[in-house]
Amino acid sequence: MSIRKITVFTAVILFAIAAALGVSGKIREKNIKEEYTPSTQTVTVTAVGDCTLATDAYADQDGSFNAYANQEGDDYSYFLRNAAPIFAEDDLTIVNFEGTLSSQGTRMDKQFAFRGKPEYVQILTTSSVEAANLANNHSSDYGDISHSDTIKYLNEAGISNFAGTNTAIRDVNGISVGLVGINALNEAEAEKLERAIGTVKELGAQLVIVSIHWGEEKETTPNETQIALAHKAIDLGADLVLGTHPHVLQGIEKYNGRYIAYSLGNFCFGGNNNPSDKDTVIYRQVFTFVEGTLQEDDNMTLIPATISGHDEYNDYQPSIASGDRKTEIQNRLLDASAQFGIQSLNFR
Repeated sequence: MSIRKITVFTAVILFAIAAALGVSGKIREKNIKEEYTPSTQTVTVTAVGDCTLATDAYADQDGSFNAYANQEGDDYSYFLRNAAPIFAEDDLTIVNFEGTLSSQGTRMDKQFAFRGKPEYVQILTTSSVEAANLANNHSSDYGDISHSDTIKYLNEAGISNFAGTNTAIRDVNGISVGLVGINALNEAEAEKLERAIGTVKELGAQLVIVSIHWGEEKETTPNETQIALAHKAIDLGADLVLGTHPHVLQGIEKYNGRYIAYSLGNFCFGGNNNPSDKDTVIYRQVFTFVEGTLQEDDNMTLIPATISGHDEYNDYQPSIASGDRKTEIQNRLLDASAQFGIQSLNFR
């Protein structure tokens, strides 16, 4: 073989080897890229308003929450039966627990006071409720012992509870969720907001949810104090602000990419056997995390509901609204949210 032929042959061999190595490298590079997928987690949160699982001792007991509880016997699933399938779909259901669970204590000298039987905690556990805000003006209606009993029974049932600087951290799908409750009706309690949010963030919370008890009863528009406090909560790191106390619905605002529900109204409300306003809503939001970082998305849904299955009286069994009633509640929420520049809301 001539030197020229050997040179050409060698060049061909070297080219083939180089090409093979190049293809192999590309294949390896491609496989590495295909094998790496950023980890993604979602946390679906559902929230509802005031849940008062008791009747005031001075109220008419006919048609009361207590009467219904006695009537249903041990079937504690009665009260949240219609909402339970929705609660079961999510990862975390939060209620504002307005009242106490205790067999101890003395009724405080106030207009309304609520003490439910300890076993009423099963109303929550049979309906997939995982968390309860205790920061409100009825959490010690039968003295400090009734408050500590409530915490005891909720803890024994596995229900996270929180109020003031007694925050809660809950692992949800590998995401650390910080839960903060503030009773802003008490100025000293309202001042705990910054410290409480700081606490859960120091504990590693990747998602911070703040429930605030505030405003004026039966007012459908949040006041300046509510708005300022809600904005402050988000500026401090809250990813969602949930409002309670007015007992009626108030609007939705989106501030710096985070939602504020100024009042979720009543939900399973034993405080009145026939409230004049029975409209309510179930708030739902899906939070998405990529590599542990919360994404900027807009996955929020509102489910119109009523606190009773009957317009004429309270059966203490919240129902999902439909037909004209659903439309009325949707329009009401849209009108109430218009002041915050909200032109549309996602309803289910």
